[in-house]
This record gives sequence, structure tokens and C-alpha cells, in this order.
Amino acid sequence: MPACPPLPAEDLDHILAHTRELWAELRGQSVFITGGTGFFGMWLLESFARANDTLALGARVVVLTRDPAAFARKGPHLAARPDVEFLRGDVRDFAFPPGRFACVIHAATEASAKLNDEAPAEMLDVIVAGTRRVLAFAAQAGTRKLLLTSSGAVYGPQPTAMTHLPEDYAGAPDPLLPASAYGIGKRVAEHLCAVHARQHGYEVKVARCFAFVGPHLPLDGHFAIGNFIRDALRGGPIRVGGDGTPYRSYLYASDLAVWLWTILFRGAASRAYNVGSADAGSIAALAAAVAAAAGGNPEVRIARAPVAGQPPARYVPDVRRARDELNLSPRVPLSAALGRTLAWSRLAAA
Repeated sequence: MPACPPLPAEDLDHILAHTRELWAELRGQSVFITGGTGFFGMWLLESFARANDTLALGARVVVLTRDPAAFARKGPHLAARPDVEFLRGDVRDFAFPPGRFACVIHAATEASAKLNDEAPAEMLDVIVAGTRRVLAFAAQAGTRKLLLTSSGAVYGPQPTAMTHLPEDYAGAPDPLLPASAYGIGKRVAEHLCAVHARQHGYEVKVARCFAFVGPHLPLDGHFAIGNFIRDALRGGPIRVGGDGTPYRSYLYASDLAVWLWTILFRGAASRAYNVGSADAGSIAALAAAVAAAAGGNPEVRIARAPVAGQPPARYVPDVRRARDELNLSPRVPLSAALGRTLAWSRLAAA
């Protein structure tokens, strides 16, 4: 795996500008992160490092990873830092690192459509057993605040008549469908966190995450926007696998990091917050936006025509709770988000 370039200074400055007042409680403290080497994790680690340097916090982070050497190849600028330590292990049975950890961020369990489709029982076990192990660690480590990165998948399919999913929507994935493993696993993880936090006296916050774009987003997974960016980087065509009608919304990763740190530090205990953008557009429009941002006029190919009279599927959050309670909002528009992601991806591929 080739080394990835650091995140753009503009993005790290943006994160720090909107979280600066939050970091004081980490002064001299330790943070434990699972999933710290994935898309979310890279943004959390780099923004932590920028805050630690700029504000002289004297904090440290311990990152659980199955392969520290692979991460060192991917992010040598982070692996070499004395305030970033790596713990080898599986989230389901890792050995607890010694010492006290003021905060825990449980961001493990990638939203892998392949694993969910091919081995749903494994997906469910990773989520549930992994969460149990992290909670046991939090109790031992004297944790004060724990952030669980959950998913909008906990709501099940969004009703076509509902434009945005609020946190109090009572829908759920169908428990008889094997493909529901990811969403059901996240529902169980949320419940485990709420019960355990009450029992052991710390604060748990839940971030129900939707769709995102930015550096480190996988370009070869099941994320439509990542696939479109990959196609654009190759000169096209940009291929839309369906009919292009589903509605999605995308939050840029620097805003994502702001939201996650804010929810961890300022979110209400035992409360869930949708994380994403409410500004929705069709997948076809997204493909066209990627083509425009990439330049060179790549062709957009849509696999099939829409079915007459069939309402488009939606996966769009209502984010008023985050706005009203935590003053969070998307600050990077999609056009800028696409431009920055393309530029960083070109640099990473060079």
C-alpha cells in the first residue's frame, strides 16, 4: 500500500477553527479509538494531531488496528508521531491497554456491503461482540465519554413520502432479511452502549452517520460517490449502476470531523444525532456534478431508464437536532467537497 498524503491544511484548519473551544478537557488525557485506520479514523487522527500540536494539549491517542505495519505504510506521518500509539488486535477480543482513557471513540466496523451480503452473521458478530469488548474496556479505563459511530441504517428503508429521516423515526430494518445485519447490529450496539453507560456512570453519545465524501473515502467499494470519483479520475465514463433516481446527500469529511468531535464533547448523554447533510439530490445529478468537478467532460452512463410512476428511493437525514442543540451545520458545499476530494485523490495516485 503506497503512502497517502496528509490531509489538506485547509481542512485541518477548518476543523480546528470550529472545535477549538472543545479540546481543553483532553489536556493531559488519553483517547482510545477503534476503527482509527479507516475513512473516519484518518480524519479523527489527523485532526487530533493538529489540535494536540496547536493547543499544546499534551494528550495521546491509542488506536486499535489489526495491522500496525500496514497503517504505518499508509500514514507514515501519523505513525511516526509520539502521541499516536497503536495496539494490535481484533475489536472482538483485543487486550486492554493499561491506564485511564478519558474518551473512547468506537468507530470500528466498516459499512461493507460485501461482508453484509456474503457473511451477514459475521457482520453482526463483529458489531455486537466488538461493542461489548469496547464497553468492557471503557468501564475498566475510567472513561468519562464514549462516542459510538452508528448509522442511518438503523432506521430501515426510508418511506418514500418522508423527505428526511429524524432521530425519533420508529422504523427498523426487517429482522428476517439477512441483508439487515448491519442495521440491526448497529441498533443492538446503540442499546448496549445506553445500558452499559447507565450501569457504569459515563456519558455515551451516538452519531448516526449517513453519506460522506472526502480524502480517504474508498473509491472501489459500494459508495456511489467514491465509484464516480474513481471513474472520473480514469477519464470516464462515469457509470451509474441503476436508474439514477435515488436521492442521497453528502457531508464533506472536514465537517464530519467537526460534528464527531462536537458530539463527543458536547452532545447530550444517551442521545443520538444524525450526522450528514439535508441537501439531497439524485444519484444522476451527483454523477453529473462529479463529471463537472473533474473537468475534461467525462461521459455519464446510466444503466437503465426509470420505471414510470415509481417514486425514487431516499436516504437523507433530518439534521435539525444537531443544528439546534449543537450549532452544527454543513459548511463546505458539495462542489468544493468534490473538488478537494478529486485533488487529493490525484495527489495520492501520483
